[in-house]
Amino acid sequence: GNMKSILRVLFCTLLIATIFSCKKAGNGKVNIVNALLTAKIDTLDPAVSYDAVSGTVVYQVYESLFEYHYLKRPYTLQENLAASQPTVENNGLRYIFTIKKGIPYHDHPVFNGKPRYVKAEDFLTAIKRQAFVPTRGQGYFLFEGRVKGIGKFRKDAGSDFGKFESLPIEGFNVIDDQTFSLDLTKPYPQLLYAFAMAFTAPIPLEVIKYHKNDISSVMVGTGPFYLEKWDRNLQVMLKRYPKYRNVLYPSNGDRHANASGMLSDANKKIPFLMGIKFNIIKEPNPRWLKFRKKEIDYLRIPKDNFATAITGTGTLSPELKKEGIQLQIAPTLTTWWMAFNMEDQVVGTNKNLRMAIAHAIDTDKFINLFTNNVGLSANSIYAPGVPGYSPTITQPFKFDLDIAKDYLKKAGFEDGKGLPTITYDTRTNNAVERQMSEFFKTQLLHIGVDLKVSINNYPGFLEKMRNGNLQFWRGGWTLDYPDGENLLQLLITQNKAPKGINDAMYSNPKFDALFEKLKVLPNGTEKYQIMKEMEETMQEDLPWAMLYYRRGYNLNHGYLKNYRPSDLINNYFKYLRLEPR
Repeated sequence: GNMKSILRVLFCTLLIATIFSCKKAGNGKVNIVNALLTAKIDTLDPAVSYDAVSGTVVYQVYESLFEYHYLKRPYTLQENLAASQPTVENNGLRYIFTIKKGIPYHDHPVFNGKPRYVKAEDFLTAIKRQAFVPTRGQGYFLFEGRVKGIGKFRKDAGSDFGKFESLPIEGFNVIDDQTFSLDLTKPYPQLLYAFAMAFTAPIPLEVIKYHKNDISSVMVGTGPFYLEKWDRNLQVMLKRYPKYRNVLYPSNGDRHANASGMLSDANKKIPFLMGIKFNIIKEPNPRWLKFRKKEIDYLRIPKDNFATAITGTGTLSPELKKEGIQLQIAPTLTTWWMAFNMEDQVVGTNKNLRMAIAHAIDTDKFINLFTNNVGLSANSIYAPGVPGYSPTITQPFKFDLDIAKDYLKKAGFEDGKGLPTITYDTRTNNAVERQMSEFFKTQLLHIGVDLKVSINNYPGFLEKMRNGNLQFWRGGWTLDYPDGENLLQLLITQNKAPKGINDAMYSNPKFDALFEKLKVLPNGTEKYQIMKEMEETMQEDLPWAMLYYRRGYNLNHGYLKNYRPSDLINNYFKYLRLEPR
């Protein structure tokens, strides 16, 4: 290829007048994908990153034992760093994992220029970091009460890093460099899903020591891309890792993948890209303009541009088709609701007040205004696509101002008289979030409830949420794995914030007891029956009033190949290919 590049340089020099057209071919920029982040990131630590924005970066750099097959639906787990599927012994209580040999980490000064390969103890370090209180790991819930001795480790280590290092976790045994076993206190069929998450990505202890357990702005992973630079307000640059092991593009897929030509790269070595440039663009309008100028290669259609992009029948507009733009409609595993803090002295103690608010919100209007009717009105807390979802479940409320006023009266605040302030917190400070808060405010004024709106940036919102300091807000969840258990854990007592992810601070012993039963059951009638009972229990208490399920309308330029948006597969950049344009 060298002769070709010499000729190309000559050719470009000769055609000095049109040099701009050669620039793309000459400087290698063409093979860097222009991607998008909708907010700035507050951490790149895989133990702490638990939102879609930071996850988009984290999953390109860090890898876990398992991953989801890119082209198969329903979602199927396959080996990533694991050499094989685990051996399960002792009636589902012991898992033995084997790791591929010779997988190198990205460079770091602590390695002194020598290769550092993944070994079993690096997974112990990752799991210990989840249990170690100062890390504030967001994935501890995956192992708490399940891995033998993990609670004891958490308690005994306290916030002492020396103890973090020296104390064992009883249920985690390093058998040799490539093998470890995990002993559980009870069967946990979802364990493998946990090992497909960045929470369990291996990390060398010496890196953690070097950075005193703060790796929020450095990344030492094994993935196809490494962190080149991070400018907090502007962009994140990832570069192809030259020593990435031999991984091939998949050679099989489902009907959709086969039909849309996503198999043409079958069996080629990945990644195809030289790098990824993540542009941080908070507002939808600039995103759209940059996409149209080909400064971003793909995006989810912003609400305000929906009418331009999509015809009345839900197909791509002729103008965009002409430009070689492609539309992909993807069902998602994301659900949105209105959330109440159940420990709050005003909204938490008064179910009639919560019912009044739920009846006062016109969810169809919300879906129309803020999703262009792409959102699907939520009939259940479970999203379609979750085993056990039932289309016949209904919400215990509907939009009806008379009923809402009635409940407000029952709550003791007829026409809103004597009602203390209720604060609605926004998730970010962008225009759409502000419009949503205005919508809720206007809707509730109809029944005499005056909302106070508190505007947050995203890190600020996450901070309040992690500490259980919200009153009324729009809650949402994207399933980490396709199982009802993953959603229900947001409502169990032991996961109450600030320790866990139950930011609604909901607590009901009946719900907790059902959860204990549910979480050891495989998919099937018995499990689905318990899911139904849990939903009824929660609806009776109403910590959440359901809004809608997200459906993704995504666009990409024709020169971006193999793009398949999905809620579960985060490490998709290694499959993408750019054609010269």
